[in-house]
Amino acid sequence: MANFVPVMMTKTEAIVLRTVKYGDSKMVVDMFTRECGRLQFLAAVAATGRGRLKKQYFQPLAQLTVVSDVRPRLQLQRIKEVAPSYPYATLTADCRKLAVAMFVAECLCHALRGEQQGGPLFDYVADSLQWLDGAAEGYANFHLAFLMRLTRFLGFYPNLGGYAPGDFFDLRSGGFCHSQPLHTDCLGQADAALVGLMMRMDYATMHLFRLSRGERNRMVEVIIRYYRIHLPGFPEPRSLAVLRELFA
Repeated sequence: MANFVPVMMTKTEAIVLRTVKYGDSKMVVDMFTRECGRLQFLAAVAATGRGRLKKQYFQPLAQLTVVSDVRPRLQLQRIKEVAPSYPYATLTADCRKLAVAMFVAECLCHALRGEQQGGPLFDYVADSLQWLDGAAEGYANFHLAFLMRLTRFLGFYPNLGGYAPGDFFDLRSGGFCHSQPLHTDCLGQADAALVGLMMRMDYATMHLFRLSRGERNRMVEVIIRYYRIHLPGFPEPRSLAVLRELFA
């Protein structure tokens, strides 16, 4: 008797992380889902755009409702139905927001590699993107606040306890210290102060932090270095070069 492979028809919210062309009329869509965590789907996209699965559905960070028969043993799941769950109003039309979104999508592709469940993490990402979509101004520091607070869900949020001006920051332990560690994975006093500043940011108040382009770019470099220590294989995002030119 052949082994029975259970089929679980699942309807879930999903966020597109990236797509890769697969042949002439198919694509592999990498998504982070609320119900099943990260999954890869094989989508047959009609060349005429008249099919049920339209190519424009699968833009990076698109928020969708997906119906699929999830089979745990398969690497590529099959999509049965798909529809937008939150159509963006400005995120894909505003060039500055789009550059931020592409940077966030690239970071999520690498940061969520081991995540097997969505839940609160999914809600955080989805709600953050909806906030950015609705923001008319004051979002220049969005990527800093987003990446710093994402570390809460990934397990390496820095410990602000005991911080005092002039402290160093130990990138390995994620904590501040009064003297420089013996290893080289640490930040000097100026960069340590930037970590403390980023930890104080949230979406409601981050517009109050007046930063120059240079200060903002240095903060990005600091947090990317922190990610690379705690997530082996995390690269420098290719979209970072575009982001560096924004928000003078």
